Amino acid sequence: MLLRVLVADDHSVVRAGLRSLIESRPGWQVCAEAVNGREAVDSAAKLKPDIAVLDVSMPVLNGIEATRQLRKHSPETEVLILTMHDADQMVQQLIEAGCRGYILKDDADRNLLAALDSLRRHKPFFSSRVAAGAAGFSRAGAEFSHSPRRARGRLTQREREIVQLLAEGKSNKEVAGVLGISVRTAETHRSNIMLKLDIHSVVDLVRYAVRNRIIEG
Repeated sequence: MLLRVLVADDHSVVRAGLRSLIESRPGWQVCAEAVNGREAVDSAAKLKPDIAVLDVSMPVLNGIEATRQLRKHSPETEVLILTMHDADQMVQQLIEAGCRGYILKDDADRNLLAALDSLRRHKPFFSSRVAAGAAGFSRAGAEFSHSPRRARGRLTQREREIVQLLAEGKSNKEVAGVLGISVRTAETHRSNIMLKLDIHSVVDLVRYAVRNRIIEG
């Protein structure tokens, strides 16, 4: 049976290794590669792959936000997260975003094909190191989606994108170019973000982004 997989990771060696593993199965193919989250979302919207394999720590658009947008533009595409991180908070955020598979990079050689096979049948697959927490988060998904404790819920999708870009060191002009908006609009978003979060400097914004796992610390 044909299985079309999109692979997104900002390291070419990782993408090559994933392609080799995936295409070792007859009928399984990597239909596209992406080096950042925005490329992954755009490719998924265009190609509608069966599964998207995403890293969490990607530039321009992180794996959490990429998962959320990818599921919106290609709802039939299952998302498998492949990462070095097993933090409960991150797993929770990814499940809320629509991820149904989560494995660790150091387990990829053992678990990747099994995870893809499970998601191919629209069944979840989580690394044993995060499975217990993932089950709990899944059962309580509706509660999490309305929880006032979720600080990132205070920001809109566009504002979260801008936080990541600013925290990565991009100027208002560069943010505008990446997102296809005017510099004035980018400046307005930046001001609104600072006001919402009660943040008064880029340094504080970076700290917020690291604390909420929008970028790597």
